[in-house]
Amino acid sequence: MSKNVGFMFLISLVLIAITGVILHFYPHHDEVSARQISEIATPQPNQVLRFTPHISEVSRPQDSFNFPIELEKTGPTTNLYSGPNQYPFFCMTQESELGQPLVDNQQGLGVPVFRGAQVIGYSKDCSLPTRLFYFTLTKQDDNFVATRLDEDNARLHDSSPLFRVEQGTINRFIYTLIMPISNEEVGERSSHSKWNQKLIYQFNGGSGIGYRQGRQKAARVMTRQARQLLDGYAVISSSGNKTSYTYNMLLAEDTARRVKQQFISLYGEPLYTVGIGGSGGGLAQYLIGQNSKGILDGLIPLYSYPDMITQTTYALDCDLLNNYFTFRAKDPKAWRDWERRRQIEGLNAINDFPQKAGFLQPLNQLMAGFAPSFPDGNSECINGYFGLSAFINNPRQGFLRPFFSDEVIAKTRWSYWQDLVHIFGTDEQGFGRSTWDNVGVQYGLNALREGHISFDEFIHINHHIGGWKRQADMRQEDIVLPLGTRIPIWLTLWGNHNITNASTGPARRHEGSLEAMEQAYRSGQVFIGKVNLPIIDARHYLENELDMHHMSASFYSRVRIAQQNGHSKNHVIWVAHKDHNPTTAAFAAMDEWLLRMKNNPELDAASARPTSLRDTCFNDDGSIYAAGSAVFDGQWNNKPQGKCQSRFPMFSTSRIQAGGGWGGDMFKCPLVSVAAAIHKGWYLPFDARPYQALLEQTFPEGYVTIRVRILGVQLTCKPALRIVGSHLQ
Repeated sequence: MSKNVGFMFLISLVLIAITGVILHFYPHHDEVSARQISEIATPQPNQVLRFTPHISEVSRPQDSFNFPIELEKTGPTTNLYSGPNQYPFFCMTQESELGQPLVDNQQGLGVPVFRGAQVIGYSKDCSLPTRLFYFTLTKQDDNFVATRLDEDNARLHDSSPLFRVEQGTINRFIYTLIMPISNEEVGERSSHSKWNQKLIYQFNGGSGIGYRQGRQKAARVMTRQARQLLDGYAVISSSGNKTSYTYNMLLAEDTARRVKQQFISLYGEPLYTVGIGGSGGGLAQYLIGQNSKGILDGLIPLYSYPDMITQTTYALDCDLLNNYFTFRAKDPKAWRDWERRRQIEGLNAINDFPQKAGFLQPLNQLMAGFAPSFPDGNSECINGYFGLSAFINNPRQGFLRPFFSDEVIAKTRWSYWQDLVHIFGTDEQGFGRSTWDNVGVQYGLNALREGHISFDEFIHINHHIGGWKRQADMRQEDIVLPLGTRIPIWLTLWGNHNITNASTGPARRHEGSLEAMEQAYRSGQVFIGKVNLPIIDARHYLENELDMHHMSASFYSRVRIAQQNGHSKNHVIWVAHKDHNPTTAAFAAMDEWLLRMKNNPELDAASARPTSLRDTCFNDDGSIYAAGSAVFDGQWNNKPQGKCQSRFPMFSTSRIQAGGGWGGDMFKCPLVSVAAAIHKGWYLPFDARPYQALLEQTFPEGYVTIRVRILGVQLTCKPALRIVGSHLQ
């Protein structure tokens, strides 16, 4: 270890020690601990929609709840067709500035409800009475501010636009309806003289695993859509449609359907309903638009992915690769060139790009008995996906904040897979089935073919990378919180204790559940491209920021739509310089598109698309850099690089770099023998013939995955589940 590195590392340890001592005597306190859940309610049976052949072809049951919810009454606490309620379920009405939830039991189930310092009961389902509020929107500097008014002041208010806001709970989540009104309409519930008859459903993003009601502040919903509200749109939303709280897209659809029904029962049918939302809020639109009818008429996904579940396929590779480069590489120095890492990871990586928590690497290396080194670069795998594998994939992990008691934490299985247990089912140990699989994946295959890595490096990576352990064998991360939950210090970096190791043979890979894979397709958790609605997929270019919202995700959606429909004429992609926001222009373009369909019902989305609406990339001042059908051409469609692709280059994923396709919609491939792969020339221009025996040792079954879009639904593999006519094959 050099003197400089040793000195920096020593300083880091000293600072951590000092901070720990100080905060031992002045400990961080999280206010949610006073509302901690100590007892878990028992869920009651509730129907789950049947998905055969595919959810898009299954009719939804008629709702027995009588909408609209009356003022001061509560909405339904049981969903319509998404299965039993999930418990424990932490109420977040106070975080939403709506006060405490209503008491629904005296058995200690759920969060405590207080009168002063006295507990007067408990709330397991987090209901709120439906109530009206009034807000105004004003602009301060470059931002909009939403200010709440009491009813008397709202009646007198005429200096800025006025809005009626209704909030309550539906399916246990907090819903919000926002309607522009005049001050003469204060005190009335359903008048709407200022409404332009157009409706926006706002979706929001984040990474969630269930178990929380979610926060939804009316002011935040308003400021996100301020310009549209000022133009006369109505806006609706729900905390159940923010993926920070759940990625269960069946429950998200169920909730959105009921929230819209509450709106329609008060105000009537809108001219159209357009979705808006970024990241998880974008993929939610893709899936609800694909899976159901009657909720959305047009989609504006921002920073989107096609879905969450196929994103996990490569996202959960990130920590496997980070762990390999940090702890297992034969020559760690060779991987300090972050551009070489990019050849394996696919996602962008940049030399000399700082890491926010770079001190964790030498700390963990020293604890593992390695010579410590500070990282001298960064990657999207680290900058964008740090901690995701633990939160999404590890059933022992749970939340850093103390929403739940230690006893509840020990009894509950926390993961993305568990949040979907009513759809995917459980394994033999009772854990939610997982679709994630890396058996036979040839990490770095493209890099080998292109000469970026040696054959020895290719073999070493694939021998040692391993896979995630079975959920029953996983352990919680070792994380200390001297600075609170905002700055956790990880003592098990990259989940290394939950990754299999090489011993007498290569490290064992992880095999996903074929049953879960089939259910993922049939239940609509996978975007298969079966959508014929108008779509404007817009994003900022953030590759140089190593932001997790990589540009290539828009093209995964494009590939799937084209594969399913034979074209992608209803799908427009906009990419903008990070200093230009194209959202207002997207609403204007979508309005023209949807009104044309409304006025010409014989036209489908592709036929009604305005001729001026094209794939486009924008400069920082909002001017168009290039537009047209070929501007984004490139590797993803095997065409010469277009102008926008050249201006805003995109990257790939670990699975594309392992020889996979750009659709990214496969969980598992059929396996062929190494000999057959060599014979078919899949390693060319690298000549793998002299290395057949070593390849067969590295892939102990003697197999490697081939580059096809496929899903195994039994012990033998079948072609990927695809909508063909009216049948799912």
